[in-house]
Amino acid sequence: MKLYDLPVAVIGAGPIGLATAARLVERGLQPLVLESGKQAGSHIREWGHVRLFSPWKFNIDAYCGSLLARHGWAAPDLEDYPTGREFLESYLLPLSAMPEIAPHIRFGARVEAVSRLGQDKLQSGGRAEVPFQLRVRTADGVEMLSARAVIDASGTWSQPNPLGSGGILVPGEDSLSHRIGPRIPDILGADRDRFIGRTVLVAGSGDSALTVIASLGRLQEEDATIRIVWATRRQADRKMFGGGAADQLPERGRIGLRAKELVERGHIRLLTGFRIAQVEDVDGKRLRILALDGRTEVVDRIIASTGFRPELTMLRELRLNLNGTVECPIALGPLIDPELHSCGTVPPHGAAELMHPEPDFYIVGMKSYGRAPTFLMLTGYEQVRSVTAAIAGDKAAASAVELQLPETGVCCDASEEQPCSASK
Repeated sequence: MKLYDLPVAVIGAGPIGLATAARLVERGLQPLVLESGKQAGSHIREWGHVRLFSPWKFNIDAYCGSLLARHGWAAPDLEDYPTGREFLESYLLPLSAMPEIAPHIRFGARVEAVSRLGQDKLQSGGRAEVPFQLRVRTADGVEMLSARAVIDASGTWSQPNPLGSGGILVPGEDSLSHRIGPRIPDILGADRDRFIGRTVLVAGSGDSALTVIASLGRLQEEDATIRIVWATRRQADRKMFGGGAADQLPERGRIGLRAKELVERGHIRLLTGFRIAQVEDVDGKRLRILALDGRTEVVDRIIASTGFRPELTMLRELRLNLNGTVECPIALGPLIDPELHSCGTVPPHGAAELMHPEPDFYIVGMKSYGRAPTFLMLTGYEQVRSVTAAIAGDKAAASAVELQLPETGVCCDASEEQPCSASK
């Protein structure tokens, strides 16, 4: 089979992966979507109880919405805020079932490695003319699949950052992992009994941590026996609680304001500059957390909301050009580095900024942001529109990128005395 007769492999059937598949079909190209879960958006089901802080209008890809409408889909109220479960069941699952997309998805197919057929990354000659080869694990064993191009939309949910302040697991963190988490528990629902009458430590300072803090605060109003400790690596500053009323996503701003209120009223004990060095079992029930500066806390539960990182092991044999700090495509680094940038004002970017030295390979969606936390789905939808145009050879459409994101209200840069730090 000739190279250009091969499909374009898409890793992941989340919202960005499905939008990629739809755009490829629109371009007359054949996608092969490889999804490790049993259905589209399998990771979203893990946080299905969480209400998104962005309304429907920021979560639906324009082309996918039109495709669904052609098959009789009734769009939700675009100003409403869906939960993860509602987003999955009302949008992603119907999209994955569309006749234009469904035949191209393989569920239960986990990509373990990507390379070039017969070439490791040391071989330079003619890489663009050689198909990609993907090692894929299924229930039946391992398959080797070929593709003309690869678009990695696998996200970062499966790769949470550790509690350890140095970015690696600290002593006790792995052996006691069954008592740490889940990352965003259903505090007001299925997980409620895990926190009643307990001392709970929440680690992290990004949107996930603020969401957890707000939910614990609501549960505490119903049961005052809950004690909440909030540990952050960062020192307190004026941006600690987000943009508040200045946030152009009002629900995101309200979560931060709620966390601030809980701290100021003494309902939450805030520990700043708390860099975790070790986790110990106390008596089979409680956990002791030790900080680098000698501080200790004894708690019943730990919720690690410390952010995520990209899984890059499967891409080891490809030639990537990644920012050494954020682990994103190098052109994106200065635009999204959380030490320098916290706005929603990321400039429009597409295939040109996402390309790597490996021809016809792209990382899109949340994974394209590496360790940065500021990704919104609208960003990914514009990324894949541009990338699929580039693969189809439409250079004009690939370069004509447009994107306007809601600002966070906490913009900052390196010229400030205390640059922002987020989601750590």
